[in-house]
Amino acid sequence: MSDVQDAIVGDKMLDEAIAPARPGEDLRAQFPGMWNLDGSPWRYLDTAATAQKPQAVIDATVRAMGMDYATVHRGVYARSAEMTLGFEAARRRVAAFIGGREEEIVFTRGATEAINLVASTWGETNLKAGDRILLSTLEHHSNIVPWQLLRERTGVAIDVCPLTDDGRIDLDAAAAMLTSAHKLVALAHVSNVLGSVLDVRRAADLAHGVGAKLLVDGCQAAPRIRLDMAALDCDFYVFSAHKLYGPTGIGALWARAEIVDAMPPWHGGGAMIDTVTFEKTTFASAPQRFEAGTPMIIEAIGLAAAIDWLEAIGLDVAQEHERALAAKLRDALGQRNDVTLFGPADAIGITSFALDGVHPHDLGTILDEEGVAIRAGHHCAQPLMGHLGVPATARASFGLYNDETDIEALLKGIERTRRIFG
Repeated sequence: MSDVQDAIVGDKMLDEAIAPARPGEDLRAQFPGMWNLDGSPWRYLDTAATAQKPQAVIDATVRAMGMDYATVHRGVYARSAEMTLGFEAARRRVAAFIGGREEEIVFTRGATEAINLVASTWGETNLKAGDRILLSTLEHHSNIVPWQLLRERTGVAIDVCPLTDDGRIDLDAAAAMLTSAHKLVALAHVSNVLGSVLDVRRAADLAHGVGAKLLVDGCQAAPRIRLDMAALDCDFYVFSAHKLYGPTGIGALWARAEIVDAMPPWHGGGAMIDTVTFEKTTFASAPQRFEAGTPMIIEAIGLAAAIDWLEAIGLDVAQEHERALAAKLRDALGQRNDVTLFGPADAIGITSFALDGVHPHDLGTILDEEGVAIRAGHHCAQPLMGHLGVPATARASFGLYNDETDIEALLKGIERTRRIFG
């Protein structure tokens, strides 16, 4: 087995040094980005936006960009052949990670591109004026705007499912709204603002009950919920590598084999073709049909390394750890009379809140002075902000490298902010 393959094949366990048993402080040591230049810890609480990278992933990408580097699918020389094997092994690794098959995995630049791909291929082929799409109030802009663009091109209609009082997608309301005119339901598995979790299987049953397909945005779920496409029974699933400790610039679209096989090409160019003449071009089978040009070779190897790292620790460990931290912060903030909390009590890895009389941007700036990084803004979910009745929220989101000391630093920074604003 080549070095490239050995770096990313996912059925091997990592060394104990790479995967210590305890999340939090023990794991923080593996993340160069979690430390300041003076050696003090950086209190990074913006993992929902993007996760820091463990040294194992950094090393895998550096090696792929250096001594192992070559193009894929084209060269007849040995290193190109080895890199091709490594790249396709990464696809198999992703498939195994989510309980799919490798021919169902399309590499994209991220979840945003994956949703746009579905809208521009499956959507334009299968949807027409009079058809309807069901979204929800809490969707990320990436799961709203592509469908609006499709509406402009095809005349489809968009409906919006409301939320329950505690910030979950109201599937009872969805059941009442869905009709035979609905051809697609597109929902987030975990809200990037509220941390609420969707019952994907019930959503799939509701969609399929009226003959619609279900697309699931799994960006916040993939790093902390064990996935099984057969059990979820959705039709499309998308996620981004950089939110699960991998590199930016790569994500994945999973689509049922019979669906992805029937989808037309999106981008034209090299690698996605069978034969080309000036008279006619024939195209490769899926998934290569959707991967025009030189692919994200280094990023794919980094994604596979991130999956190895995460699975060696355990998705159940990640979920329990991040849910407990979010609950602890929520409990502490709930004791204050100047804080409004958003989302359910059992939110997974995310706590969104507002401090009375302080704009979230001001809070974020003061916290930065204290060495604490949170996200302040609308989180690419402006319709949800409108529903909550606020222009923005402060959001603390957790990863495997966080622990209670990060919460203590955040609470200390909030106290300082309160003193400044009076």
